[in-house]
Amino acid sequence: MCGILAVLGCSDDSRAKRARVLELSRRLKHRGPDWSGLYQHGDCFLAHQRLAIVDPASGDQPLYNEDETIVVTANGEIYNHEELRKRLPGHRFRTGSDCEVIAHLVREYGEGFMDMLDGIFSFVLLDTRDGSFIAARDAIGITPLYIGWGLEGSVWISSEMKGLNDECKRFEVFPPGHMYTSKGGSHERWYKPPWYVEAIPSAPYDPLVLREAFEKAVIKRLMTDVPFGVLLSGGLDSSLVAAVICRHMAGTRAAEQWGTQLHSFCVGLEGSPDLKAAKDVADHLGTVHHEFHFTVQDGIDAIEDVIYHTETYDVTTIRASTPMFLMSRKIKAMGVKMVISGEGSDELFGGYLYFHKAPNKEEFHRETCRKIKALHQYDCLRANKATSAWGVEARVPFLDKGFIDVAMGIDPEWKMIKPDLGRIEKWVLRKAFDDEAKPYLPKHILYRQKEQFSDGVGYSWIDGLKAHAAEHVSDKMMQHAEHVYPYNTPATKEAYYYRMIFESFFPQNSARLTVPGGPSVACSTAKAVEWDARWSKNVDPSGRAAVGVHASAYDPTAPSLLDAKHRMTEVKASGLTVST
Repeated sequence: MCGILAVLGCSDDSRAKRARVLELSRRLKHRGPDWSGLYQHGDCFLAHQRLAIVDPASGDQPLYNEDETIVVTANGEIYNHEELRKRLPGHRFRTGSDCEVIAHLVREYGEGFMDMLDGIFSFVLLDTRDGSFIAARDAIGITPLYIGWGLEGSVWISSEMKGLNDECKRFEVFPPGHMYTSKGGSHERWYKPPWYVEAIPSAPYDPLVLREAFEKAVIKRLMTDVPFGVLLSGGLDSSLVAAVICRHMAGTRAAEQWGTQLHSFCVGLEGSPDLKAAKDVADHLGTVHHEFHFTVQDGIDAIEDVIYHTETYDVTTIRASTPMFLMSRKIKAMGVKMVISGEGSDELFGGYLYFHKAPNKEEFHRETCRKIKALHQYDCLRANKATSAWGVEARVPFLDKGFIDVAMGIDPEWKMIKPDLGRIEKWVLRKAFDDEAKPYLPKHILYRQKEQFSDGVGYSWIDGLKAHAAEHVSDKMMQHAEHVYPYNTPATKEAYYYRMIFESFFPQNSARLTVPGGPSVACSTAKAVEWDARWSKNVDPSGRAAVGVHASAYDPTAPSLLDAKHRMTEVKASGLTVST
């Protein structure tokens, strides 16, 4: 992933302003440590921090069309760029960068080219002929983007909040699947799939169609000119990603450059569920497996950095981002710049444990729609920013536009969890890859129960965070929480602790408004909490909060969740270790 910053119509084209834009752009340098670029046209500035994945030699940004009247600063990957180039026969391309097609498509198709892009992206395009501009973000919001407005009438666009929060009177999250044009002066949705209006689909379930759509999504994400790997937790989603890569990598451009043996990466506390499961999958697939261990104290020591980089105070996101943040540092140190990950599956198929309580197929489907719409504020934010903090790019094939169309077109009756019929969560996905003749995965992995990332790395991770927060947030502080933080008032000491850190970095009111709130159990939306009356009394984002569903669900009468020897004693270890 790269970092982009655009300042448009700032009424100041001085050298001092240019220096300030360059200074702010450096706040995004962790996203793109390979090269920096800054373009100025009058009172408009386009800055770029590059992470070179495709065409490292010549793809520096900003990018231009033939006569340099169109200038683009972009973050992302356009997987169908070679196909799009064939549709532009009269155009001359300067680089092999996948994002360069954006500068040419707008000349041929105007603003209507957005839906032609197959990939993940956020960009700002400036037409120097009249000073007009277009800013846009990908369909689901896999790449982060913020927009702000200055007092003098300027518009600011940045990959991360830290690039503009000190300069804008007001700023907000740039909505996924939208564009913002200078001519219109407002957001306009360009991504309009049928599921967005939450209409109930009726297509029959075809396991082979689902399988082929996912394989296609994974294969296209092997577009890379740098070393890569897969994040492997040992759960269903990441294991399927790894299995498909191993089955189809031979003959790809990536295999020609880096060989056919896949590297896999996993992180966890010593003895955690994910480490064991990931090792089983890696052994089955024959990957070069790298296992990273961290202690509870390692994670606690990283919390401030994690909050700074993820730009959130959401409890679930911080819990899960911290192990990913630590792992990404090790991955980058090994020379790997791109990883493929399994985010998005639970939203598409109702994989979270609370879906066991969905009252009917209609509400099941509407909840999946709500979850997908919110991904950019949760799992997409985590996967992108926790890895980009160390200059690593994460790609997520489950959120491929084509695959989403197939998955969200299935009659949700097939997705409903029905133990009496042997259908556990995400049964339609598991069944699609349950190939007796040529197994993708061992049965015990293919049908492993859902573990949220923050749980799977080791249950004592969450318990340790709660204990640490309790040492820093007093009962008296909690009594006055609603007065100190009237918006999204922290309900727990852990939430209060994260909020304090967040506001030390981002004190503006606009910043706190970028983080969603409301009750949640096991990562549900507020609406789904209504499915079970008991959940309102035990609102916690951990999967173990799904009372009566998770094998290790919380026991409200027990003094602790785990045997004492598995709890804070893990703090005694020091240093993040790795075994390969």
